[in-house]
Amino acid sequence: MKTLFIGGIKSGKSLNAEKYLLTDQRLKTKDQRPYYLATTEFMDNEIKQRIQVHQERRENRFITIEEPLDLISAITPLKAPVLIECTTMWINNMLYHQKSREQIVEHITALLALPNDIVFVHNDVGSAIIPDNALARSYVDISGIIAQTIASECDEVYHCIAGIATKIKGNRSPYGEGNGES
Repeated sequence: MKTLFIGGIKSGKSLNAEKYLLTDQRLKTKDQRPYYLATTEFMDNEIKQRIQVHQERRENRFITIEEPLDLISAITPLKAPVLIECTTMWINNMLYHQKSREQIVEHITALLALPNDIVFVHNDVGSAIIPDNALARSYVDISGIIAQTIASECDEVYHCIAGIATKIKGNRSPYGEGNGES
């Protein structure tokens, strides 16, 4: 099963994705904690502080793996569900390491083909003004392409705003309650 949580910065995506994974009985394993694949590379003190907030919130409910580039190699051997936090930082890393748009799309497409249960977190960076420089415009474009690629292959997609996750794709209500029918 593949699920996407998408929204703006500080929209509640990560927290909702964590709750979803920890409470979804179809994804939850009884003998092993889910994995949290952290993609952010340590760039500066502000990023370190953001990472620390996420780490403290997760406590020991997840097994954390740090991998900024090769998501496929990190996820392939795992048996428990994985939360990827976040694909937009992963795109940033890929661009920083001189990966092409084609390489980025190919990697995500191959990742989506894995049989693993994956919950994706993705920033909606395309809902703002058009950036004034070519690199930022390229980043926004690639991020939009990746968001569409992930969403098209996910069983469920949630849009997050003000800490509230609203399902925009799928047949079940948030966090396993009900069957999504009205």
